[in-house]
Amino acid sequence: MLELGAIFAAGIWAGMINTVVGSGTLVTFPVLLLFGYPPLTANVSNNIGLLAGSASGIYGYRAEARQHLGLVVRLLPASVAGGLVGALLLLVLPAEAFGAIVPVLIAIGLLMVVVGPTLQRRTAARRGADADAVASARPRVSLVLLVFALGVYGGYFGAAQGILLVGLFGVMLTIGMQGINALKNVLAGAVNGVAAIVFVLVAREHIDWKVVGLIAGGSLIGGYLGARIGRRLPPNALRAVILVVGTLALVRIVFFD
Repeated sequence: MLELGAIFAAGIWAGMINTVVGSGTLVTFPVLLLFGYPPLTANVSNNIGLLAGSASGIYGYRAEARQHLGLVVRLLPASVAGGLVGALLLLVLPAEAFGAIVPVLIAIGLLMVVVGPTLQRRTAARRGADADAVASARPRVSLVLLVFALGVYGGYFGAAQGILLVGLFGVMLTIGMQGINALKNVLAGAVNGVAAIVFVLVAREHIDWKVVGLIAGGSLIGGYLGARIGRRLPPNALRAVILVVGTLALVRIVFFD
C-alpha cells in the first residue's frame, strides 16, 4: 500500500508541475527506481502514465492554445517527428547515454527563461506592433529544428523537456508567458503521445501496467490542478515558479543522482 500510494502521489505532483513548469519525470522516475523497478521499465511506464496528465493540462490551457493555433500547427510535426526518433533511440541506446547532458540542457533552459523577456522586447521592437501575428504565422526554420531536437530528447527521456521548451519560446517568440506555457503543454504532450505509441507497439515487455495506471490516475488530477494554478499566475510569478522548480531539478540531478 505504501508503494501504491507513493506512486499515485508522485503522479499527482508530476502532472501538476508538468503543466505549470515541466520536469515531472524528475519526480516519478526516481520514485519508481526507489521501489526497485528497472530503469527502462520505469522510464517507459512513466512516459505512458504521464500522458493522462498531459491531456488534462492541454485541456486546461485550451483557450491559450487556440489563440496561437498557427504556431501549434506549424511546430507540432517537428515535435511528433522528434518524439518518434527519441523513443526509438531509447530502445537501442544505453539508458545512461543522455545522462551527462541533462544538467547542461536544464541550465541552458533556465538561462533562456531569465533572458527571454529582454530578448522578446527587442524582437518585438524590431518587428513592430504585429509581432505576435508574424511569429505565429512564420516560425523560423531554426525554431522548428530546435523543437525537433527537444522532441528527440523528450521521446528519449523527457526530464525538464517543458523547461527547455519554455526557455526556447521565451527567447525566439514574442508571445506572453501563458501562451508559451500552452504551446509547451501541447508540444510536450505530443512527444509523450508518440513515444507512448512506440512503446506499446514494440516494447510491451518493458511496460508495467500497474505503474501506468497509478501514474495516469495521479497525473490526470495533477494536470487539471496545475492548469488551474498556472493560468492564474501573472507572468513574472509563473517565470519565478519555473526558475525555482528548474533549479531544484538541476540540483537533484547534479548532486543526488
